[in-house]
Amino acid sequence: MSVIYLLISISIVVAVAFLFAFVKAVKSGQYDDDYTPSVRMLFDDELKKTKNNPK
Repeated sequence: MSVIYLLISISIVVAVAFLFAFVKAVKSGQYDDDYTPSVRMLFDDELKKTKNNPK
């Protein structure tokens, strides 16, 4: 029975460590999208044509 308590406590520690690593990665901007804004300007003319022409 003590092995179950040990495994549960270790799993909680590992889960908290992964949560901390994820929050740190998000705050540092690791998941920011740098590629889409540069590609979006290539398709900007097509978006303006569809807005002006509702067909």
